[in-house]
Amino acid sequence: MNFQDFLKYVPNIIPVKLPAVESHLKMAPKERIEGLKNLDVNALNPRMAGVMMLFYPKQEKTHLVLIVRNTYEGIHSAQIAFPGGKFEKDDFNFENTALRETHEEVGIEREKIEIVKNFSPMYIPPSNFLVHPFLGIAREELSFYPDIREVAGIIELPLSIFLNDEIIIEARLSTSYGANILVPAFNIQNHVVWGATAMILSELRDVLKVTFEKEA
Repeated sequence: MNFQDFLKYVPNIIPVKLPAVESHLKMAPKERIEGLKNLDVNALNPRMAGVMMLFYPKQEKTHLVLIVRNTYEGIHSAQIAFPGGKFEKDDFNFENTALRETHEEVGIEREKIEIVKNFSPMYIPPSNFLVHPFLGIAREELSFYPDIREVAGIIELPLSIFLNDEIIIEARLSTSYGANILVPAFNIQNHVVWGATAMILSELRDVLKVTFEKEA
């Protein structure tokens, strides 16, 4: 989609009701489904995080940025994610966390990002994080400068591909729920995107599709 056309839809994204768990369940491993339905996050005293779902123009087409995390000894090693990270007390709110971490991880200054809408928080059981996603837009082409300590690569995903159902797959993976199990995932530029990132992406896709259909 042309970015200028995308911008015309942006005000209509704001009032769309968030489908939350309804969308998350579409990309949840079946072993996690019952837990999602009966989840009492407050009782778990989770750590907090903010992430940025950032759309921007590239060669006049609308793109979404994702990152490939570095390989390290940890739960989220080498996974595909949004720019973002842990809430720090100086952030004051989760929106500032997402903006600060986006600058630190991929080099985009907060002044270039306009926050459009906050999305449903996503709880990540293995790390006990509650992630707060924000939809942001940058109105100019971006140059990314990844922090080599945290980011192994940048994925620039065209919106047209993101909305194509052909990227939805099942993959056999070893997860915190079990070894060699089938999980729903997205095939994004030959990366298997699953788990919390896929579940957040699912809600984003659903909100965008509702918005575009209303205006069709």
